[in-house]
Amino acid sequence: MIFKKLGSLSLLPGLLLAMLLPAGAFAALSQKDADFHIMGVFDAYRMGNPIKLASHAQKLEGHVLTPWIEYMRLSLKLEDAQNAEVKAFFGSYGNTYVGERMRGDWLKVLGKRGDWKEFDREAADYARDDIEVRCYAWLSRISRGDESALAEAQEMWVYPVELPEGCEKLATLMWERGRIQVPDVWLRVRELFEEGQITASKTALGYLPKDEAPDERMLAEAARQPKRLLAKLPRTMDKRATKEVVVLAALRQARNDPEQVAGMLEGELAKDLPEEDVRYLWGRVALEGARVHHENALRWFARADDARLDDQQLAWKARAALRRGAWQTVRDAIDRMSPEQRREAAWTYWYGRALAAQGETTGARAYYLRIAGQTDFYGLLANEELGYVGTVPVAGYTPTDDDVAKARATPGLARALELIRLGMRTEGVREWLFTIRHFDDKRLLGAAELARREGVNDRAIHTADRTVRTHNFDLRYPVPYYEVFREYAKAYNLDEAWVLGLARQESRFVTDARSGVGAAGLMQVMPKTAKLVAKKVGMRNFRPKDVIEVKTNVNLGAGYMRMVLDQLGHQVLASAAYNAGPSRARRWRDAKPLEGAIYAETIPFGETRDYVKKVMANSVFYSAVLTKSATPIKARLGTVPARAAGEPVEEDDPETAAGNP
Repeated sequence: MIFKKLGSLSLLPGLLLAMLLPAGAFAALSQKDADFHIMGVFDAYRMGNPIKLASHAQKLEGHVLTPWIEYMRLSLKLEDAQNAEVKAFFGSYGNTYVGERMRGDWLKVLGKRGDWKEFDREAADYARDDIEVRCYAWLSRISRGDESALAEAQEMWVYPVELPEGCEKLATLMWERGRIQVPDVWLRVRELFEEGQITASKTALGYLPKDEAPDERMLAEAARQPKRLLAKLPRTMDKRATKEVVVLAALRQARNDPEQVAGMLEGELAKDLPEEDVRYLWGRVALEGARVHHENALRWFARADDARLDDQQLAWKARAALRRGAWQTVRDAIDRMSPEQRREAAWTYWYGRALAAQGETTGARAYYLRIAGQTDFYGLLANEELGYVGTVPVAGYTPTDDDVAKARATPGLARALELIRLGMRTEGVREWLFTIRHFDDKRLLGAAELARREGVNDRAIHTADRTVRTHNFDLRYPVPYYEVFREYAKAYNLDEAWVLGLARQESRFVTDARSGVGAAGLMQVMPKTAKLVAKKVGMRNFRPKDVIEVKTNVNLGAGYMRMVLDQLGHQVLASAAYNAGPSRARRWRDAKPLEGAIYAETIPFGETRDYVKKVMANSVFYSAVLTKSATPIKARLGTVPARAAGEPVEEDDPETAAGNP
C-alpha cells in the first residue's frame, strides 16, 4: 500500500515529546516549527542538498528523529566518508533501524572500493539478506583465494531481476574464470523471460561472444510479437541462438495462449527443438494452463519433465489436481516440492485432505495436527477437520498501563509514531518493525496497545498478530468505528463480521489509506467504483474528495459489497470480486460446483488468493469477537456454484474493482 500524509491520527502526547527533548534549541521550538524543520531535513535529503539539510538540522538538536537526521546527513557524503566517521555513527546509532540501514549502505561502498578487510569486519554485524551485499561477500572470499565462493555464487546468476552493480562485477569475474558459460547465459535469459524481465535479459545476453549472440530483431520480435515469430518459424535452427529465441517466443506466447503453444508442441515445433527443450516448454505451458484453469493442464503437466518442475509449477499442478479431484496427483505434486514449500500450511492441509480422500485417516489427522491451532485460514480448516470450531480464547493478556508506558519509553517506537504522524508511513512502519523484531509476547501486546491508543490501528493489529503463546484478540481484531460499520452492515443487510473482516484486510482501519492504483479509505474504494455506488445508492452531493471520510467510505464500501454479493450470490465470490472484479470472480468458477476452499486456493492472482483467504478467516474471528461464538469457516466457504453453460464472461473494467491487482 502507498499512503498519503496522515492527518487524522492523534498526535503523540505533548508530555512524551517533552520527555524526549533535552534543554536546547529544539525545546524552544513550537510543534509547528519543529515539524517544518524536520520536513525540511527530509526534503533536503531527497533533493541531495547537504547545505539545506544542515540548515534545518541545526534547529533540531535533541529531536526524537535525531538518528534519522544523522543518517541522512552522513548518507549524502557516504561515497567519500572515512571509516572513523562511519564508525562514530555506528557507535551512537548502530542498534537502530537507520544504523542497520547505514551498515548496508556502507558495505556496498566498501565493496565498491574493494576494502575487503573493513567489509568483512562490518559484514559480521549485518543481519539482512541483501543480494548485493552477498555478492560483495563472495568477492571478498574470492580475493582471499576461497574458490568455493565461486560455486556458491551460482545462485546469484539465476536471480530473476536486473543484477545490482556488485553482482555484475561478480558475474563478470565468473565469466572470465569459466564458471558462467554459454548455456548458463541462456538459462538466465529463460528465467528472466519467464518473469517478463526483458531489459535484464538483454544485459545477460551481453556476456555472449558475437558469434553466439542472437539476432537482435528476432529477439525483439520474440519479446513483443511472439505469436508472429512462432507463426513463421526460421527456416533453419542449426544455431543455438536461433533455437533459444524460438523457445523464448514460446515462453512469452504461452502466457497469452497456452493452448496455441500446446498445439505447436504437438506439431512442427517439437520437430525443430531438442526433446529437453520440448519437455521444458510443456512445463511452462502447463503452468500457464493451470493458471487459467484449462481443462488440459494436467495432461500438459504429464508431458513435462517432472524432475525439472520448480515449486511454482508444482503448486499449480497441485491446484489443477484439486479442481479435478485428482487426489493422488495432489500428493505426487506436493511430494516433489522443496521441503520449505511442503511445510507451508496450505500444502500441509491439502496433503492431509488427499490422504483422507484415499481413506488414510490416521495419516490425514497427523497432517492436520501440524497446523491445528494456527489462527489463519488453513489452521481454522485443520481444526474443523479434527472436530473443533475456531473461537476466540476466553483467557488472554490485557496490557497494563505499565506495559504501555514501557512501550512509550522505547525510542524506536517513539520514532516510528513520530514518522507516521508526520505522514512518512513507510519509514515509520520500517522503524516499528525493526524495533519489535525481538519482542516477547508481553512486550508485543504493550506496543500494540500503545499503537491502538495513538490511533495507529494497522500497527496495533500487525503487532498483536505476532504473538506466539500469549494473545489478545481484541487487539488483533479491533472494531474501531463500530457504530458506523454496524449501521451500514444493517442498511445493506450484510454480515457485520464479513464487512469488518474485509475492512481489516483492506486497510487495517487506516482511514486515509491509499493504494498505488488509487483505492482510498477504510474500505479501499476505487474512484470509479465510488461514483458508481454513490449514484446507485442515491448518495446526495457526493464529492470524490469525501471518499476518505469514515461514514462516506464505509457506506460506499458496504454498498459495493452488496452489489457484488447480489451479482454473484456467494461471499467467497463476492470477496474475490471486491479485490479483482466480478467478471474474474465468475471466470474462476468451474464447470461443476467447487468446494469454497478449493476455489480460494486456485485463484490465479496471488494477491487475490491471499486476500480471499484472509477475509474469510477474519470473518470467523470477528463473528467470535462480536457474538462470542463463531460460524465454522467451512460453513462460510460453502460450495461455489458451477459456471452456467454458455454463460458470457465480460472483461472487467480495470477500475471497477476495489483494490484491483
